[in-house]
Amino acid sequence: MGWALVGHFLDLWEGSEELTAVLRVGVTHQAGAQRMQLVFRDQLLPAARQVCPDPEQFPARAALCAAQLLGLALTRYVLRLPPARELTHGELPARLGPTVQRHLTAPGP
Repeated sequence: MGWALVGHFLDLWEGSEELTAVLRVGVTHQAGAQRMQLVFRDQLLPAARQVCPDPEQFPARAALCAAQLLGLALTRYVLRLPPARELTHGELPARLGPTVQRHLTAPGP
């Protein structure tokens, strides 16, 4: 699932100025933050709930996935760091997918 989440994330974010703008606004304004929180609640939490081995841990595990993916969004689409921009759509799931998967399904901390 980690690879699929990273791939889905990239499919949504590549070329989406709207999502980039929401992230920018969300960092400094409550309305943008609330919109990102809704995406987290409606999309990432249900996915984490399905695969998390401990039902009590799925919110924290989903938050770790969000941190990973939003960190990618910040470096790739907002800050446009060259090394983050140079990673291909094929490389990113291969590199980040295992980390996202671990956040979701690895035995507790």
